[in-house]
Amino acid sequence: MKSFKVADFKAPLQEFDEATPQPSGTQVLIKVKAAGVCHSDLHIWEGGYDLGHGRKPLSLKDRGINLPLTMGHETVGEVLAFGPDVKPTDQGGLKHGDVGLVYPWIGCGKCATCLGGDENMCLTPRSLGVYCDGGYSDHMLVPHPRYLLNLNGLDPASAAPYACSGVTTYSALKKVEQHFDTPIVMFGAGGLGLMALSLLKAMGGKGAIMVDIDARKREAAEKAGALATIDPKAPDALEQLAKKAGGPIRAVIDLVGNAATTQLGFDCLTKGGKLVIVGLFGGGATWALPLIPIKAVTIQGSYVGNLRETQELLDLVRAKNVAPIPVTKAPLNKANDALVQLQQGAVVGRTVLTP
Repeated sequence: MKSFKVADFKAPLQEFDEATPQPSGTQVLIKVKAAGVCHSDLHIWEGGYDLGHGRKPLSLKDRGINLPLTMGHETVGEVLAFGPDVKPTDQGGLKHGDVGLVYPWIGCGKCATCLGGDENMCLTPRSLGVYCDGGYSDHMLVPHPRYLLNLNGLDPASAAPYACSGVTTYSALKKVEQHFDTPIVMFGAGGLGLMALSLLKAMGGKGAIMVDIDARKREAAEKAGALATIDPKAPDALEQLAKKAGGPIRAVIDLVGNAATTQLGFDCLTKGGKLVIVGLFGGGATWALPLIPIKAVTIQGSYVGNLRETQELLDLVRAKNVAPIPVTKAPLNKANDALVQLQQGAVVGRTVLTP
């Protein structure tokens, strides 16, 4: 089995050649067909998050991420073998040769949060590609068949991003669903933004105003059907937002998550509006605290999505024939190059490794 691992934070990925594992217990062995390279992988590769305000960066080592680690949490694979404890009733119709999307946001499976269906919020996570080995490999072990969602004909490379950017934006959009009759302002027109744009349309939303500093990404958003695009560095960005919205802005989804985007997102909201923060770029909030109650603004974080939402998303994609985001395929041995290109802001849409 060939894989590319983070052996040291901020160092190039290293190639590992190991024996292909055999599934034990309820595990499923898959042959990886596609693995998305997500912006979150950059944070893992770099080893931490910028918390702003002069605080010590949040160390991923302190969060329990041990090296070497095979990243990759947007994975599609072909079923090769089931562990000896997998019962036919566990397989959910999956059989050898089927191609499935791996749900990676796995928890302990025992706490009240997990038992309630929100494993992504578990306090002792076992997320694949984050805490456990993921898809930057030609083979991968999935803990249980329930975490493999049959693609039923969807293209593996196009579907791989649904495991993170797809379910992340779907879950965030559901949090502002009551405002779908008005334009939604979205910060970030990269892979997440383009995904959110296509899903908003499929979910019946009026549309989105996309905000991004990169002209190429704004152009991609316009081609994907954005109502309007804005450069947040423009001195009149706030005025442009108000004008292009054509009325009060009630919902903002920040897919970047830095001090500048959250501030502009907060400022453009009307009274009673909602700011949903998804991005993990880093930094500290700059809001004037009295304005939060004065504007009665809701500020809510949104962290990926649960297994039920992921299945809902795949069903929506098939039912509405949702157009995939732009995907650039790359061989597995170009995993490190793909990370560097993403770090440099050179990727439009998503790079997907195809072992």
